[in-house]
Amino acid sequence: MFKNMIVYRMAAQWAGSLEQVEEALQKTPFMPCGATQEKSAGWVPPRGEAHGLLAESVGGQWILRFMSESKMLPASVLNRKVQEKADAIEKEFGRKPGKKEKRDLKDEAKLDLLPMAFTKQSSMWVWIDPQAKLLVLDTGAQGKADEVVTLLVEGLKGFGVVLLDTQTSAQAAMAHWLLTQEAPAGFSIDRECELKAADESKAVVRYARHPLDIDEVKQHVEQGKLPTKLAMTWDDRVSFVLADSLQIKKITFTDTVLDQAGDEGGFDTDVAIATGELSKLIPDLIEALGGEGRTELGQPATQPGAETLAVRVAGKGVVTGPASAPQDSNPDEAPF
Repeated sequence: MFKNMIVYRMAAQWAGSLEQVEEALQKTPFMPCGATQEKSAGWVPPRGEAHGLLAESVGGQWILRFMSESKMLPASVLNRKVQEKADAIEKEFGRKPGKKEKRDLKDEAKLDLLPMAFTKQSSMWVWIDPQAKLLVLDTGAQGKADEVVTLLVEGLKGFGVVLLDTQTSAQAAMAHWLLTQEAPAGFSIDRECELKAADESKAVVRYARHPLDIDEVKQHVEQGKLPTKLAMTWDDRVSFVLADSLQIKKITFTDTVLDQAGDEGGFDTDVAIATGELSKLIPDLIEALGGEGRTELGQPATQPGAETLAVRVAGKGVVTGPASAPQDSNPDEAPF
């Protein structure tokens, strides 16, 4: 549970109940693709029980599960089917189909093939912390996150979110930590890192299972290669990879956490462990990055020049707010 995290700050004024969330999710339950349907998405019971609740609460933390299904239709198969139809027209009428007719043939071919196509399913854990006003999605793909956020915003009255923003960009902070060989309080630097040049060369250097407290790493940073990924451990309890986008990836719990949990398993235990640890990691990481860059949803960051992010709000189109703090080309200027 929760191998990745994209974290959003929820609107402070939203005070929806678990019952309201359940009612909203019931409007868009997951249904498998129909015979000629390319994609389907919706909510499923997080406990995996048929006809169970779509919004579960464990220790005050709300857990949802988003499911999507898509038909796998290779382009080569579709193109071959279209060509077969075009050849049949040429043979029967002695002419080649035009561009518009070929588009129509492609639609026909797709409808012919979809009932026979294999399906692929994927799911995503969704965590709402109503007290901390955080929405956490278990994905490393922003496009998938946007799909879930849109569903929530459209279904929950007054619900709005913005990507978590910090005073110091993750990239500038990671560069500073690598240069000084000092991790922020409560964290340690592990043995994985990716550095990318900001110039036209876009040169990339990767370290895997390799110590990073070496002069070579510092030289790369000093020469303009900035970190896009850095493996870290928090409080000897959670290991993860921090990305320059402020996404948190490859989350694993250390033996210390697993030993304390014992052999007891199940949904409630898994949720309690994940949310219990991660709800402490997130504020510590925010503090390590200089604190949040906004005081409430839609307010500009205090750091000038922050990029703008469009955020969907139900019934109000979009509001704009800063995304992450700008990428700092000079890591020495990071405010530590």
